Amino acid sequence: MKLATFMRNGKSSVGTIVGEGRLIIDLHEAARAKGKDQDVFADMITFLESNGRGKEVAQQLINQGGMDNWIFRLEQVRLLAPVPSPRKLFAVAGNYAEHIEEGGGVLVSQDKETPRIFMKPPSSAVIGQGDSIRIPPVAQAIDWEGELAVIMGKRAKAVKRDKALDYVAGYTIMNDVSERKLRIWNRSDSRPQDQWFDWLNGKWYDTFAPLGPWMVTCEDIPNPQTLDISTYVNGERKQNCNTAQMIFPVALIIEYLSAMVTLEPGDVISTGTVAGVGAVSGQFLQPGDLVRIKISGIGELSNPVVQSEV
Repeated sequence: MKLATFMRNGKSSVGTIVGEGRLIIDLHEAARAKGKDQDVFADMITFLESNGRGKEVAQQLINQGGMDNWIFRLEQVRLLAPVPSPRKLFAVAGNYAEHIEEGGGVLVSQDKETPRIFMKPPSSAVIGQGDSIRIPPVAQAIDWEGELAVIMGKRAKAVKRDKALDYVAGYTIMNDVSERKLRIWNRSDSRPQDQWFDWLNGKWYDTFAPLGPWMVTCEDIPNPQTLDISTYVNGERKQNCNTAQMIFPVALIIEYLSAMVTLEPGDVISTGTVAGVGAVSGQFLQPGDLVRIKISGIGELSNPVVQSEV
C-alpha cells in the first residue's frame, strides 16, 4: 500500500495511491461518508499510532468500492511529505563504502563497527514532493544526497536486529541536502572540532530534507536491502547504487538507535547516501536545477532548486 499526506482545498488529509500511481483516495472523507472510523486518518502520525487499525480500515474502503467521489488525480492535489512533521529525523553518515572512498576516505574496519548518526530539524527541514529546495544567501556549495528513508510504525526501545523490521511502517525517499562549505561568520582558524560542526550545521538549513512522494508499507517492501537508488540533476544521472551495499542495513541501524533513543511512530531514519555526490566533481546545485531521486519499489521524489532571500 502507498500512503500519502496531501493538501486539497486548503485541508490536509491522509490518502492511498491507486490507479498505477496516478490517483489518490481521500481516506478521511471516504471513511466519514462510509460510516467507518475516520479518526484514524486525522493525520499520518495518528494513522501510524492506530496499531494497524488505519491500514485495516483503508483496506476495507478499497475493497468496498464506490469511491468515485473521493478519488482525485494527483494533479488535483498537492502532495506533502508523507510525515510532514516527524517527531524525530535521523540520518546516517558514511553508510556506503564507495561514498566514503569518493570523498577521499579509506574504508577501515572501524567504519564497520558503529553507524554514525546525526539529526536534522524536522519542522523546518522537511518539505514534500515538488516543493522547492531554497538556497539561502549564506550558502556556497549545496549538494544532493539520494537516500532510502525508514518511517517507524511502532514505539521501539532496545530492539534487536532480528525483530527491528517489525517496528517499521514503511519506506520513502529522502534527499539529505548538504552545504559543503559552510561559512556563516568568519573565524581566525578552523580546528578539527570546528570543521566537524561545520559539516553538521551544513545539514540543518531550511528545506534541506525533501521527503516523499509517499510511504510504501512493509508488505510491499519486505526486504529494504534490495532497492536500486538513482539521483538525477537536470536529467543527468549522478548516483546509482543498491541498498544491498549499505555497511549498516536498516535492521542494524534501528537496533543501534533504539539502544539510546526511544523511536516513535512517525520518526524518520534516512539511511545514508551512495557515491556520486557533487562535492567530488565540484558541481553543486544552482537555482533553476531540478533534482529527482528514484528508488525501485517506491517511486520518484522531485524538487526544484530556487534562490532564497533569507
